[in-house]
Order: sequence, then C-alpha cells, then structure tokens
Amino acid sequence: MSDTIEFRLNYRPVRLTVDGERTLLWALRTDLELKGTKFGCGMGVCGACTVLVNQEAVRSCQIPVADVRGKEVMTIEGLARNGHLHPLQQAFVDRNALQCGFCTPGMILSAYSLLLRKKSPTEAEIIEGMDDNLCRCGSHQRIVQAIQDAAKHMRR
Repeated sequence: MSDTIEFRLNYRPVRLTVDGERTLLWALRTDLELKGTKFGCGMGVCGACTVLVNQEAVRSCQIPVADVRGKEVMTIEGLARNGHLHPLQQAFVDRNALQCGFCTPGMILSAYSLLLRKKSPTEAEIIEGMDDNLCRCGSHQRIVQAIQDAAKHMRR
C-alpha cells in the first residue's frame, strides 16, 4: 500500500510516495537515485548499506522507509559540503583506506557516527565501533588510521 513519507535527506526536505514497508535502502537507491548506499548482504550484517538516521548509523536494508518519517537521513552523498570532501572522506583518501570502494560509504558513515559520539576515540574504541562493517579487501588497518586522522582534524 502506498504511503506518503516526508523526511529530510542530506539537509533537504523529501516527500516520497511508496510502499512504507519498502526498505530505506531501495527507496534511496531506486526511488531517489542515490547510488552511494550499497546493497551488500541484505541482512544487516556487512554494513555496506549504512546511512545515518538522526546522526545514528543504521543498516538501511533493515528498516522500512516509513520508519524515517519526520527524521533526518544522511547518505554518503550528503557528507561532502560545498564541493569539499568531509575531513573523514579526505582521511580515507589520504590513508588509501579503500581499495574496491564498495564498503567505503558505509565505513565512512559508521565512522562519522562514532566520531559524533566520541571526539577522541582510542584505537580499541575505533575497532569496536567499526566491528560490524566488513571490508573484503583487508583495508582495516588503514581504515582505523584514517579515522584517527579525521578525529584529530575534526577536533581542531
């Protein structure tokens, strides 16, 4: 059954008429044509579909789009501002913390949510905070270093 759902997406109001049970992932990718959010496992395990809802990292493959009614949603497309990469995105580039890039949007948004909660996370806290995001390329060490770099930059 179609439902009209209004929310803020990447700082802009969105009004979408879809089946409210459709997952947020497919609403973003198909209906709103934002391809940065990836379909990975479809079970909320890999983290490739991670977006922020009210600044909290969530698996968009696991929540119905109706659940974001009236909320703020951010995808990887919304993190860069005014044509400039966010410090976290830049740190991933600088540290070569991506290879194939498939997991990168979810990694970055999970890390961003972590850094909103903890301004100076320890290495152990970063590892724990990123534990549910999988990278098949084995970039985990560089990802942790990128998050450490970004945390320093964001505290300035």
